[in-house]
Amino acid sequence: MIDKPYEVIVIGSGATGGMAALTMAKAGVRVLVIERGPELEINQANGTEPCNIIRRLIGVSTGNYQTQPQHPGFWKSNPLLYANKKSNPYTHPTKAPFIWTQGNQVGGRSLTWGGITLRLAKEDFEASKDKEYNLEWPITYKDLECHYSDIERFLEVYGNKDDLNQLPNGEYIGNIPFTESEARFASNVKEKLRLPFIHSRGFGANKDKAKWPKYSSLGSTLKEAKRLGKVELLSNHIVEKLVLDKDRKSAKSVIIVNQKNGERRELESKIIILCSSTIQTLRILLSSEERNNSNGLIDPSNSLGKNIMDHISTCRFFTVPIDKNLSNCSSKNNNLLTGAGSFFIPIGRNRSTKDKFIGGYGIWGGIDRFEPPDVLKKYKDTKTGFLIGHGEVLPNKKNTVSLSKSTDQYDIPIPHISMVWRENEKRMVTEMNRMIELIIDSGNGNIIPANEILNIPFTKQILSKSVAIKKDPPPPGYYIHEVGGAPMGKEKEKSVVDNWNRIWECSNVLVVDGACWPTSSWQSPTLTMMAITKRACEKAIIDFKG
Repeated sequence: MIDKPYEVIVIGSGATGGMAALTMAKAGVRVLVIERGPELEINQANGTEPCNIIRRLIGVSTGNYQTQPQHPGFWKSNPLLYANKKSNPYTHPTKAPFIWTQGNQVGGRSLTWGGITLRLAKEDFEASKDKEYNLEWPITYKDLECHYSDIERFLEVYGNKDDLNQLPNGEYIGNIPFTESEARFASNVKEKLRLPFIHSRGFGANKDKAKWPKYSSLGSTLKEAKRLGKVELLSNHIVEKLVLDKDRKSAKSVIIVNQKNGERRELESKIIILCSSTIQTLRILLSSEERNNSNGLIDPSNSLGKNIMDHISTCRFFTVPIDKNLSNCSSKNNNLLTGAGSFFIPIGRNRSTKDKFIGGYGIWGGIDRFEPPDVLKKYKDTKTGFLIGHGEVLPNKKNTVSLSKSTDQYDIPIPHISMVWRENEKRMVTEMNRMIELIIDSGNGNIIPANEILNIPFTKQILSKSVAIKKDPPPPGYYIHEVGGAPMGKEKEKSVVDNWNRIWECSNVLVVDGACWPTSSWQSPTLTMMAITKRACEKAIIDFKG
């Protein structure tokens, strides 16, 4: 058990938790990282086949895994990295399903991150000033630019400098080439539609299974933070709530629960940084707020837990004919689908044509990246591709996270998540589908149902139940990009944290994960979360030492 006092407590060990720990450790500050899940050995985290398959089948059949199988990553990763709902419950309205994917282990969801690193653009921050948004970013692209660059250089991500206003350039070590089918498809799309068609940006494949992947905090930020000798880790402990000083202007400690024996304990710290993922962070803050805890946090804005967002998505699979003149007419193992081993069509914002909507969207795709053996393919002499559109969701105070009347096994109130798509998002999906179908047609492709990719009856039955291939968009939470609920802002009457991520009425508590986002934008959010974390922690260090 941790005994000595720490200057900083970081709650959560994923992408933002690792960045917070590293930033503080570089400044020589003593840090304790608290993680609710266990610390796994690398072979435990990877698992092996067929053991992973057996775990999936047992988990699905027993009901331990209910919503997790809807996400594609569940079927390619060790299912132990996806927290089961029975042990980690939450509630939602019957007619408003929410798919909450939790990763409760050291490294968090960074262990299953898709590894796409996209910057937000100047226009994404400025758009929030429009009247259609009820929340506004208190920072600009310039405030994050240097932090983006530092993180990209540290992580050594792939990409290409494409000089697009809707997707700023980053610092890259090169790009992962298109497959030959992708290159031919890209040529047709660019020629016929004049759309930007770029190499996706992010990480390549983790080829050395004896090492943690660089896209995980365990293989990058947290690894380096621990090497500096200023960071200790406390795993298998849940943070229940914050404890405030008598004047309620600062937090003095956190209450933790030992998952092995249920014992509670109080740990003191001068700075507390919430990096527990959007919904868990909101659960901690709501449990600490004065309405649920006497002498608790004061929220002048009355907006804590409101305006929760996620990306809305839509997907189409397709085939393209094999060009016998191409060298990759048979499948190769080096065409792995990764964050950077794929392509992106960044449409951006306010570029809708047929169905008017507010916000932006992008389209991620790949061809010949997950090619099944010819003997299992229904459509012979073709390569298989996919396009996934993901779009911005506007803040809406009716989309909320609150505390349920139900509690978990440790008597901690569980989150109640209430979120639905509005007409604006539905119009965006209509436009995304129109654009996706236009792109596939222009690339000489043919749309196919997902359950026809493999000519295996059992696979067809599983895929036919997938929410990702239904006519309507998957429910909120599916894309695992949830943000909002404790937004940054310029005024305490309209936001939960200030422009340096400090809670307005409790300035030694920082909220730096997705909970602090006023709007969702359309890009994959993880890189921006890390940049926000680094910026806020560097400011906190100045304040702390000053």
